[in-house]
Amino acid sequence: MFPAVFAIFIHFLGDRLCIKDYVFIDPACGSGSLLIRAADEAPFEIAIWGQEKEVTTAGLAKMNLVLHNKAAGEIRAGNTFSAPRYFEEGSDDEVLKRFDFAVANPPFSLKNWTDGLKDYGRFDGYGDRPPEKNGDFAWLLHILKSLKSTGKAAVILPHGVLFCGNAEATIRKAIIDKGYIKGIIGLPANLFYGTGIPACIIIIDKADAAERKGIFMIDASHDFVKDGNKNRLRERDIYKIVTTFNQQITDDPKYARFVPNDEIKKKNEYNLNIPRYIDSSTPEDLQDIDGHLHGGIPAADVNSMEKYWVLFPGLKDKLFSQLREGYYRLNIPKEDIRNVVYNDPEFSAYAERIDEAFDAWMQMVDSGLRSIDEDTEVKPYIVELSEQLIDCFDGLELVDKYDVYEVLLSYWYEVMSDDVYLVSVDGYDAARTWENIMGEYTSGKKKGQEKVIGWEGVLLPRALIESVFFATERKKINEAQAVAEETQSRLEEFVEEQTGDEGYLKEHLNDKDKVDAKSVAARLKVLKKTEPKGEEYAALKQFADLTDSLSKQNKAVKEMNAELEEKVRAKYALLTDEEILDLLVNRKWYATIFEGIKALYVTTSHQMTNRIVELVERYEDTLPELSAAVAEYEAKVKNHLKRMGFEW
Repeated sequence: MFPAVFAIFIHFLGDRLCIKDYVFIDPACGSGSLLIRAADEAPFEIAIWGQEKEVTTAGLAKMNLVLHNKAAGEIRAGNTFSAPRYFEEGSDDEVLKRFDFAVANPPFSLKNWTDGLKDYGRFDGYGDRPPEKNGDFAWLLHILKSLKSTGKAAVILPHGVLFCGNAEATIRKAIIDKGYIKGIIGLPANLFYGTGIPACIIIIDKADAAERKGIFMIDASHDFVKDGNKNRLRERDIYKIVTTFNQQITDDPKYARFVPNDEIKKKNEYNLNIPRYIDSSTPEDLQDIDGHLHGGIPAADVNSMEKYWVLFPGLKDKLFSQLREGYYRLNIPKEDIRNVVYNDPEFSAYAERIDEAFDAWMQMVDSGLRSIDEDTEVKPYIVELSEQLIDCFDGLELVDKYDVYEVLLSYWYEVMSDDVYLVSVDGYDAARTWENIMGEYTSGKKKGQEKVIGWEGVLLPRALIESVFFATERKKINEAQAVAEETQSRLEEFVEEQTGDEGYLKEHLNDKDKVDAKSVAARLKVLKKTEPKGEEYAALKQFADLTDSLSKQNKAVKEMNAELEEKVRAKYALLTDEEILDLLVNRKWYATIFEGIKALYVTTSHQMTNRIVELVERYEDTLPELSAAVAEYEAKVKNHLKRMGFEW
């Protein structure tokens, strides 16, 4: 969450950062996480200051700053309301220090914030004081008091501050009238630990406040992914918030709007509840009664898929024709829908646009990816890569550019960032190395001790090396493995057959219901002398032969795998720079990212076809037809019951 706040915040800084350094203040800094993330996200050196009520937590914050190479940051312990620690020089601790910027994620709805309160003029000019049992506006007013006349802030608060009444309504009206609120971003519920209530980010900007014509609002409450019992913002969600706010994008009125002051003040009486201004609800999927009665797919439902028909106009005509006014019929058998869609030339041509967009991105970034060195700055590099990817996929209607961004960023944080860092530090020699994977003994005398459980390439996965250079060997191993699996299957079937009540292997089961091979071998020796042509001998001999064959086949597979493993391990040291670049850039990075992007289009394609099938199935049987079928089945049941002697 914190990177989202700060990324939005960066927008306010502008070119002035070139002039001098600025200090960020967090009056409720906790363990310092927000300040640390702010500093990490910034493309420049910043000074970070914080205050925390709990002495032990303040100590933890100081330690965190040291551990994250932010030892120059300043953390002071004390209650922000009763004992603020930052004052203007020469004021004899009477005037709160004013900062250029503030960030805060204060405790929600603090109950005892007035204990020992010292005013310092924090509540002057707002018509009222925050209620004693709810400190949300107290934090906001403290931050406003702590900002310079051009100061800016980003504050996370409960959604209730936007619409609550009484004293809070009075204060909110005053803040709005002063023009301090530049933006409001509604967040999903259940986002923060310790509370499930929805929150919002309030963007404060005192600069040019008197001339502010309204407030830019974003409803991001529906953009998240479930993560355990909490919700989590994805990289694409954060990027969408930041981009939309920074660029003031309003092309989707269900996501973002610039709301003029008149609408806020006159029409809604200073209530900032986001749903009053942005209707982000999903339209109800209505049932058409006439369609159910007389058949036919409603034209309104078909036309609601207009984003597809604009791209594939010929496909719509292949699938549908008019049945009657306002209703369509399906032109093809229902079971052929997917084949017709996926084999449509227009549909295939769109898939090629995905390929072309990715090719364009590769051309833009290829030289950079192939020339990573010690001068490469890893953090700014992903910003460049992602912006270029967004540009290439902007305008592809069925593939959301923010989802494309998520594919790249997810892969970046999981794998690619480490790869880039390794190459920047160690060069391509990193691709020529491998390392052991360590585990622990789980039982016996060595329980808890380390052991080698495998190995993997440091930069290039062994599976990739194997697939490129040793495909023939792997194919032979797979074939041998298939033979062994077939033998295993035959053996299991035979054992199941011969361990039944009259089976010859029943007597040779151990206490774990497994066939004892030694017992079988001993019995075979006896039978070979006494009944070598009997059924029992034949059965036991077949078991022994299958067991022996399986053992030899498994041994051969194991030896082949061991031999291949050594070849792969040896290959690392022999890789040329050209081979490394091909493996790393083309076959690892590009291939993985493209696979993820392609999956987005496949998902969208499935959504399209599934919707068509859903509409067809919804209206394919009319209500009279269903009623007639029910009556027919009812009559059949009554006749059956009558023949059985039941009648009413």
